[in-house]
Order: sequence, then C-alpha cells, then structure tokens
Amino acid sequence: MTIREQLEAREHEILAPQAAKSAASKGRLRPEREDDVRPAFQRDRDRIIHCKAFRRLKHKTQVFFAPTGDHYRTRLTHTLEVSQIARTIAKVLRLHEELTEAIALGHDLGHTPFGHAGERVIDTLMPGGFNHYEQSLRIVDILENNRLGLNLSWEVRDGIAKHSKGKSGAPVGMAPELRSSTVEGQIMRVADLIAYVNHDIDDAVRAGILKLEDLPADPIAMLGTTSSARIGALVKDVVTETLAGGLSDIRMSGPVLQALLALRSFLFEAVYENAVATAEFRKASDILSGLWEKVREQPTEFLDLHTVEEEGLDAATRDFIAGMTDRYAVRLFEQLFIPKPWATD
Repeated sequence: MTIREQLEAREHEILAPQAAKSAASKGRLRPEREDDVRPAFQRDRDRIIHCKAFRRLKHKTQVFFAPTGDHYRTRLTHTLEVSQIARTIAKVLRLHEELTEAIALGHDLGHTPFGHAGERVIDTLMPGGFNHYEQSLRIVDILENNRLGLNLSWEVRDGIAKHSKGKSGAPVGMAPELRSSTVEGQIMRVADLIAYVNHDIDDAVRAGILKLEDLPADPIAMLGTTSSARIGALVKDVVTETLAGGLSDIRMSGPVLQALLALRSFLFEAVYENAVATAEFRKASDILSGLWEKVREQPTEFLDLHTVEEEGLDAATRDFIAGMTDRYAVRLFEQLFIPKPWATD
C-alpha cells in the first residue's frame, strides 16, 4: 500500500460513518493520477493555499476599507479564523478535517476588492449579476493556474458553491437542495457566520464605531461578553445539537441560533450600513465603476483575450475587476484617471 492508501484506510477507522472519505470522492473535473502521499482532500487544501487568489486575500477588505491599523481583519485573516472554527467543529464530530479546511480556505477566493461594497458595484455592472461564491468556484475551476484551474474534488467545489447565506439567511435548517451535500460543507456556513459576527464586533470596537455596552443585551447575556466566550458557546452548541441529531446535518439550538442572528442584524444596522464606516465605500464604488469602463476601452492591455473571445467583454472585465486587491484598484485608478505633471523645473 502507498502512504496515501494507508491514510485513506485510517480515515475509515477514525472518522464517523457520516464523514466524507477521500477514497470515495466523486472525483475531479479532469481525471488525474493520485498522489503517493496525500489523499484527495489534502491535495485540494494545499492547492488552494498555494494559489494566487489566496495570496491576494491579504490585501482585500473585510469590513474596513484599507485599514491603517495592523490589527484589523482582512479577507485573509477572516478566512483563517473561519478555517480554525470549522476544523474545531469537524474534529469534535469526527468529520474530515482536511475537506472542511479546504472548503473554508477556498470559500472567499472570488471576493471583490472593497468587501461587499465592491460586490454590489460589480453586481450592478455585470449583466446577470455577480455573486462572490460563484466567482470563487470560477477561480478554482478555470482562472487559476493559467486557465487550467485547480481541478479540485467535487466535494470541495460543492462546499465552496453553497457556503453563502446572504443578509438574512440562517446557516442551518435550509432545504436539502440548498445545502452542501457533505456534512463538512455544511460546517462552512456556520463557521463563517460565527467568525465574522465576532471579529467584526472586535474590529468595530477598535475603530470606535461601537462600544461594548452598545451590543444588544439579550444575545450577549446568552453567548458571552467576550469574543472568545461567544465563539466557545456557539461551537459547543453546534457540536452538541449536531451529535444529538445523529450527524445527519449541522444543527444549532433555537435560542442560540436566534441570539447569533440577532447579533448579525445588529451589526448590519450599526456597522455594515453605518454612515461613518461606509463613507469611503462610496469612493470605492466610483473607483470600480470608473475602472469597469476604462479597461473595456483597452482590452488588449488589461483583459484576458481568451475570455473576451469565448465569453465576451463583460465576463473578462468581471474577472479582472473582481480579482483586484484594494490597493491595486486604487493604484490603477490613479494611473488611468489622475493627470501627472509632464514638465519639471
């Protein structure tokens, strides 16, 4: 037996019956030779970590645009926090940790510059709209690796495609056709919400937009007064309720779920749609709108001509704009729109 086959056999001994198994994967878009050491889901995790889109997340906004402080979250640190919470849940439930981690690390690869404000801009400009989770899947299927894609397993791709909840959606209890086919993929929705609700409170307090005493009393009384306490309470509820349900799907108790959703609703009103926090996003919207029109005038310089030929100018522009980091978008805008002095003393 190869080392990979030994690891695959060990999965059957250690993991819960409901867990996904590497050897039973539904496969990849293109067949390829198996690795001698790493099972399929571990290879997927590694491919995501080493791809360019993952590295760009360090310069993409989470909530606060181009934060000057060293301790505010970026899209990359958000992703790492989600991964940590997701793996903790998977470990307790004896589910496949590498599959869970791969989905968590890949879930936001398609996010735009300037956070959800950037996503809204591209959604209005792109015929047919725009969703970052669809773009994440497009990145791993097509755009990365010189348009060869990462050729990930079906299970990872399914988890990435079905992670988004929207503004008011619950992370559990959705119809079977709307949730990930693996229990590991369902962890992603819960871990994402647990992570961003808590770290966005932390960042908003650091930025002076919130005070801890502003937080709604009932959810805080139920979940805890610190980020660590809340994450601990939420994770404990998820694993307890899921085990009680026989690991058929990821679950939360009604009161804890409602407390978490109440905190998210509070954040939308107090932070995400706060006039102070979003003032710079109006400028960011102007930047992306201007770039959208400008790069289309010079497709040979900025856009992938293969995409232009096969899918059209809109698709190529979407890929280019959505893939930008915040700072690259600002720098390109300055290059294309801000006049430079041509004469010197």
